[in-house]
Amino acid sequence: MMMFYLLQVDTLQKAASTIVTAEKISLWSLLEKGGWIMYPLYLLLIAAIFVFTERWIAIRKAGRIDANFMGIIRDHILTGNVQAARSVTKNTNNPVARMIDKGIQRIGKPIDIIEKSMENVGKLEMYNMERNLSILSLIAGIAPMFGFLGTIVGMVQLFYGIASTGEYTLNTIAGGIYTKMITSATGLIIGLIAYVGHNFLSVQIDKTANKMEAASADFIDTLQEPTK
Repeated sequence: MMMFYLLQVDTLQKAASTIVTAEKISLWSLLEKGGWIMYPLYLLLIAAIFVFTERWIAIRKAGRIDANFMGIIRDHILTGNVQAARSVTKNTNNPVARMIDKGIQRIGKPIDIIEKSMENVGKLEMYNMERNLSILSLIAGIAPMFGFLGTIVGMVQLFYGIASTGEYTLNTIAGGIYTKMITSATGLIIGLIAYVGHNFLSVQIDKTANKMEAASADFIDTLQEPTK
């Protein structure tokens, strides 16, 4: 009875030692077990973070529009001071100002020509804001695929290890399972980050586009008002 008790204690101590050792493994050491496929995934993560940060700064800057901007433009136009209105737009660095500046340059021409000119500038500004967003969309698609490729590589390693050693041991299985699970999880996480980042930036661009449309409509209404 005493011997059985001692064996149980020894078994529990070994199990506890194994748990403590497992808890001490670092995140980097865990990721290293994913193999060479982790390196393309690291590059995709860096690219996603860089593109998101660069686009977020640019889009946020484009969306900063003074609430009094269109009111100032309206007052200058209604008083016939077109040069002052252009001076305001030239000194304001955002898509709305550049679009309104093009409309001011076309004052005196038919409304439909003015609207067309402003629309063309608006399309160009939208293109500038959406630039490189396709990279995030691409990363969202291919990162999980790299992860699934890691799954295949992991399974190949697993069966190759079994075939080489002729033994179906936990150590043989663990290497393939590590590669399979770590690469799959990493690929899905990176893809999710890129997908969320792409959609978040798209929403911000839509908000700026709405501001541009509102400013354009306000400007056209101003041109159709009688001057003071």
